[in-house]
Amino acid sequence: MMPSELLEPDQWAAANRTYPPTAAVPGPRDPLLTPYVIEPERAIASGVYRRVVMVFGAQSGKSEAMLDVAGQRLDQRPGPILYVGPNKQFLSEQFEPRVMALLDEAPTLMMKVARGKRMTKTRKVVAGVPFRLAHSGSSTALKSDPAVLALVDEYDEMRDNVNNQGGPLGLVERRGDTYADFVCVVTSTCKRGRVAAVKDETTGLIFWDVAVPEDIESPIWQLWQQGTRHHWAWPCPHCSEYFIPRFNLLRFPLKATPLEAARETFLECPRCGGVIEDHHKTEMNARGRYVAPGQNINRHGVIHGAPPDSKTISFWVSGLASPFVTFGERVAVLVEAQQSGDDAMVQQAVNAGFGELYSPGGGEVPEWMEIKEKSRAATYKRGEVPKDVMYLTMACDVQKHSIPWVIRGWGARASSWLINYGYLRGDTSEEEIWAALGDLVSQPIDGVPIRLTFIDSGFRPGKTDTLPLNRVYEFCRRFMRRVRPTKGSASAMRTPLIFSKIEVSRKDGRAAKYGLELVRLDTDHWKSWVHERLRWPEDHIGGWHVFKGVDDDYCHQLVSEARLKQPTGRIEWVQRSRDNHFFDCEAMQAAAGYLLNVQRIPLQKSHDRNKDGVGTQPETPSEVVSAPEAPPAPPALTRGRRIRRIVRSSYLGA
Repeated sequence: MMPSELLEPDQWAAANRTYPPTAAVPGPRDPLLTPYVIEPERAIASGVYRRVVMVFGAQSGKSEAMLDVAGQRLDQRPGPILYVGPNKQFLSEQFEPRVMALLDEAPTLMMKVARGKRMTKTRKVVAGVPFRLAHSGSSTALKSDPAVLALVDEYDEMRDNVNNQGGPLGLVERRGDTYADFVCVVTSTCKRGRVAAVKDETTGLIFWDVAVPEDIESPIWQLWQQGTRHHWAWPCPHCSEYFIPRFNLLRFPLKATPLEAARETFLECPRCGGVIEDHHKTEMNARGRYVAPGQNINRHGVIHGAPPDSKTISFWVSGLASPFVTFGERVAVLVEAQQSGDDAMVQQAVNAGFGELYSPGGGEVPEWMEIKEKSRAATYKRGEVPKDVMYLTMACDVQKHSIPWVIRGWGARASSWLINYGYLRGDTSEEEIWAALGDLVSQPIDGVPIRLTFIDSGFRPGKTDTLPLNRVYEFCRRFMRRVRPTKGSASAMRTPLIFSKIEVSRKDGRAAKYGLELVRLDTDHWKSWVHERLRWPEDHIGGWHVFKGVDDDYCHQLVSEARLKQPTGRIEWVQRSRDNHFFDCEAMQAAAGYLLNVQRIPLQKSHDRNKDGVGTQPETPSEVVSAPEAPPAPPALTRGRRIRRIVRSSYLGA
């Protein structure tokens, strides 16, 4: 009849739980083996937060943490508990045996269990209160009993809508409306999504940024970023500065076999560059701390500042922190998955192994921070035309209510400089926005006119029954000398750029006396060209430059798609985030520069522009590095055939 001593969940588990000899780590439960579960367990027991979200990798101890919390609550403050698993099989074959082991191994719970007919597979009665086990596919089970503590496991595996009754989390949380101290715990490994890591310039810590909901397919990650966003941080064994471990800090040979990767992988400290190996993990975990954006931590592990104000406390732990799996073993699984070419295996290795969102093609796509670094190192400002620019080109991506545009300058050997970019806002079926685009196309920049403009004609503004006139083609007819309509091809083309004749109809329905030349673009070729140039060394000829002060939106859009090769050999570009307009514009820019033959512009020491802003060649031959010139087209050829021959010869020569 003596009441149990009041203990925190981790302390209660250490005193009452014992693993059998068949367990991976037999003997008394040691929460310090996975110290990152201690703070979440105590946050759950405190009742301060109504929702606790934990995003962990596989084999990180999150299920044991939920058993600690359930056992401590049943023993010291009995109240109804509801556990929700992803499916019936998981519930009956995996979790229910672990619940029975908990009830049988804890001395303080053993005598409080009602056995016999009162015990079923999905309902245990402990200390006079029910511990119900339900799966997310049953709306009846989710709505049956009230609960003071709800445990939702593997949330990302659950259905969005349960029998048209609503989401499982909403149904579960309604079970706690009658309890003032109700707490809902949600755990899972994450799935797909696109999120950036952002450095806090004050603390030097790199946190996961808050992504727009459209970029996140993982429900648990959406819940996590709505909360306090606590990250598990380690102290470097060399410099003692704290950092947040994640996959991009791992170092291993790029073309290593899985066995070589397992042997040669190590972690690099982002602060001092020190080599961190597996034998450092135990000490780093012991001194690890949770840090949220807005907080700072010193070398002694003392945290300053308050976390973000939220009713949800959320925790993220890298899979690298797991004491049961080495760095090399995590990487070996990923390398093997990549070599298999199975996208699902790669996703599983990233999600479960590292506890991070998987973005298709993420390993091959340049990250947006690389573009940001280019911007910080730039020597010219927005709207300035560097002296080495000979031509300006423009690219526009037509949308329903806007026209995103990019202006780029070209120099020797296809070197290029971003001059400006932006949006024209308005209904693209109306004339006003096209008049504004006409002014933009016609206006020189820093004295240099725009030589060529590409406009994507894949989207037609307005409905044909109410607006027979095609605004895109009509605009191209007005500026036929320097504006070309384009359309991308999803399948591979014989050459990356070809011309085809199109006839444009007037408002009265009669065919125009002359047509337009539509430029067909090999989408894979030009998007791949842009991603190759993003990582081009700044000091090499053919560099791809941006001006100082480029904003994050532009940077994010340029890495918004990833190139994937399907098992059939077909190339597919997968969208990783919501907006990709500037990436489409830059792909058209690459094609526009190619059409102007910028890859054959000779190297020169200096470059002068005449009064019209047009580039001039050096006057002395010594200033020019010898380079093959494209042969001029025969005078007898028509203009259309001449352009096609130049394009064909340029492509073969390149």
